[in-house]
Amino acid sequence: MKFHLLISLTFFYLVNAVSAFSQETQQTAPSGGFESLLPMFLIMFVVLYFFMIRPEKKKQNERMEMLKNIKKGDKVLTAAGILGTVGNIKENTVMIKIGENSIVEFTKSAITSVINEKEKTVDKSEKEKK
Repeated sequence: MKFHLLISLTFFYLVNAVSAFSQETQQTAPSGGFESLLPMFLIMFVVLYFFMIRPEKKKQNERMEMLKNIKKGDKVLTAAGILGTVGNIKENTVMIKIGENSIVEFTKSAITSVINEKEKTVDKSEKEKK
């Protein structure tokens, strides 16, 4: 939430700075509109790339790496909110055991996260400190 506020404030100040700069240049030497808008578009693209596009690509690459590293016995959380243990792994699907006699087949893209035992012990120790 704070991140989006930071981005919007940055855009606001950049647009105001560029518009003030373009007004100064228009007063001294009136010229075409595209030449004065070009720096603003370049600055906006750079800001968009570093604050929105690059982090999304990084998250997507981490997710693809997580899906590649799923192995038998991992505890996973699906997009439907189902917790289970990975059984058989196929090319695009995963068999997940969710109960005593319940095995469900999901596509790999339905898996949102892998829950490791290490993460659980870290979470428990953090809760005990609070």
